[in-house]
Amino acid sequence: MPTPAPPRNRFERRRAETRQALIRAARELLAEQGDTGASIQSIADRADVGFGSFYNHFESKTELFDAAVADALDEFGQAIDERLQGVVDDPAELVAAGFRLTARMADSHPEVVQILRHRGLRHIHSELGIAPRALRDVERGIATGRFADADPLSALAAMGGVLLSLVELRFARPDLDGEEAASNMAEMTLRMLGVPLDEAREVARRPLPAVGGV
Repeated sequence: MPTPAPPRNRFERRRAETRQALIRAARELLAEQGDTGASIQSIADRADVGFGSFYNHFESKTELFDAAVADALDEFGQAIDERLQGVVDDPAELVAAGFRLTARMADSHPEVVQILRHRGLRHIHSELGIAPRALRDVERGIATGRFADADPLSALAAMGGVLLSLVELRFARPDLDGEEAASNMAEMTLRMLGVPLDEAREVARRPLPAVGGV
């Protein structure tokens, strides 16, 4: 998602702030409840804006919640990219690191990961968040022979399913070792992509880059 131009005057700044307050409120509700049943009045109250302000920015709750999901997925993808971009080049290591960082983000970015948990399935092939980044890595892995020859979109769908299962596991079983679960599921995903067993096991447990704030 391209970064919007900064507001040019006080009116535009206030308008942008109101829009972002509504998106923040919708994100909180999605993370807490997992659905879009809240009334527009309750959303406006949570955002601390007037009821009429809602319709200055969104035509419907659906439009608002879609914007909230897009905002969360963009934050999620950027957090992963900031940690790995320019540091890790191996497609297999990028895939494994994505799993492991997602598990950590359940603690460091719980709202974002809760939204991924509740709404991620319909966004596996989204143009937002980690999906286009994962597809890029899969396509490069197939092109270079790092991964077995396969349909990239099918591989992305399979990876997305495993990742969402890991997210669900992190919240459903907080007593489990999240790091080990993430490494195990990353290993299984690499094997599914055609990486040999011993190598998949090693790659899934390499030290993560010591950069960024995830």
